[in-house]
Amino acid sequence: MKIYDITPLGKPRMTRADKWKTRPAVMRYRAFCDEARLRRIHLPESGAHVTFVMPMPTSWSKKKREQLDGKPHQSKPDCDNMLKALMDALFDDDSSVWDCRITKLWGEKGQIIIRENAQ
Repeated sequence: MKIYDITPLGKPRMTRADKWKTRPAVMRYRAFCDEARLRRIHLPESGAHVTFVMPMPTSWSKKKREQLDGKPHQSKPDCDNMLKALMDALFDDDSSVWDCRITKLWGEKGQIIIRENAQ
């Protein structure tokens, strides 16, 4: 199991103009991709369980934070968009990945946890 202290995010919908425009969502995504590459995140072709830990908002009360810590994250961004962002950051051609499980949870800080199953 590898834990990466990086806040996950979903891949934004992009247009051709995003190659030269600097929309905030696209800039956050590009920074995420750079950080994922710098940390040398490894995602195997099969048997991975990727857990995206989403940070809880600072505006939440201590009670609410305690209640939801480690519980399912059922709001946006979608888990498929988050996996798409991670795979696009790590691979030039992500078609080689054929088996992957995804989980989204609330946590104190943003993390990506990758568990590799022995084949």
